[in-house]
Amino acid sequence: MKAIISVSDYLGLVNHALRTIPHENMVIEGEVVDFKISQGKWVNFDLKDEKAEAKISCFMTVFALAVPLQSGMRVHVTGTSKVFERFGKFTLNVTAIELVGEGALQKAYLALKEKLRSEGMFEADRKRPIPRFPERIGLITSGEAAAYGDFLRILRNRWSGITVLHTPVTVQGKDAVQEILGAFARLNALPVESRPEVVVLTRGGGSLEDLHAFNSEAVARAVFQSAIPVVCAVGHERDESLCDFVADVRASTPSNAAERVVPDRREIDMTVSVGIDRIGDQLQYEIDNKTHAVDRAVSIFDRSLARLMQSMDDVHRRFGYAFERFRLSLIATVEHIDRRVQTIDTRLRVVLDERARSITELERVLKSIDPKEVLKRGYAIVRSIAGKVLRSHRDVAPGDRFTIQLGEGSIRAQVESHATQESLL
Repeated sequence: MKAIISVSDYLGLVNHALRTIPHENMVIEGEVVDFKISQGKWVNFDLKDEKAEAKISCFMTVFALAVPLQSGMRVHVTGTSKVFERFGKFTLNVTAIELVGEGALQKAYLALKEKLRSEGMFEADRKRPIPRFPERIGLITSGEAAAYGDFLRILRNRWSGITVLHTPVTVQGKDAVQEILGAFARLNALPVESRPEVVVLTRGGGSLEDLHAFNSEAVARAVFQSAIPVVCAVGHERDESLCDFVADVRASTPSNAAERVVPDRREIDMTVSVGIDRIGDQLQYEIDNKTHAVDRAVSIFDRSLARLMQSMDDVHRRFGYAFERFRLSLIATVEHIDRRVQTIDTRLRVVLDERARSITELERVLKSIDPKEVLKRGYAIVRSIAGKVLRSHRDVAPGDRFTIQLGEGSIRAQVESHATQESLL
């Protein structure tokens, strides 16, 4: 008897059966057709068989797309299969994708190169100089590759005393990208005092597929974002990778990278020797010039000193003459002053004698008119009790009291009667 089930139940059985397929061990190869991105995050394309008309509808997110994809590229795809109930459509949910063949890799390379160029990651003005004499160098490469031995050999032949911080990585294959990203992260996370001053990312030559890790967008951005200047030397002289364009310094080979990061001791020795010779010659030239200048200065000084001494002799001689004239003039002046002083002294004495006689005469006159002297000669001053000087008998009446001032002492009296003035003689 046949079982009757719904469409959704049937699709459930189909999806259950699809989950039993060991997808993780199965890689599907085909050509990308009808590639498109929806809403900036959903990726849809068909995977076409190149020899038959078979196609698989593929779906993935932009975040899982690690390579620039275009229609016409050959790819290896890993994923899980499912039939969506709503649409009844068989779809491969892609979990990993990688390019296959030179054509696909070349297209992806050119597309990513143009993208990074448009972002300004190749601009020369953002590239940093590397130190002239680095003490610590970070080296990201395979420890088993010829590039590793070539780099160290050239490095040690050219310079010494350098610490090489080697971070071994796989330079091709599925693990190469993640190992290179981890190496950059570890070197940049070191403390500043132990961090390398320059990082060298290198490997030998190979096909475009061999160099795929160095054309990875993630690795290119790690080089661009490195806090430490990066020297990139991938492949041989004609090989080029996106990391070469993004790096601060591009070297043609691993050996050339060693030549770019450290100087050649022979060249430095030669430069130092030439510099020392040049400095010695310049120093000798300067010494000769200074010696000539000193000789000229001494000669000029001698002549100037001789002229100065002659001038000083002339000045001394003229000073002697002038001083003698001054001395004689001073003697004459002093004698003239002495004479003038004697004359003034004589005249002053005469004047003083005359003034003394005049003063004596004035004293005599003043004494003769001094009231006290007059009183001593028998005269008297009569005053009323109020102190008024009496000049006439009419100034008092009989019975008034008055005071008589004599040459010695005074007398109080009283008026008895009036009389006219009698002659004093």
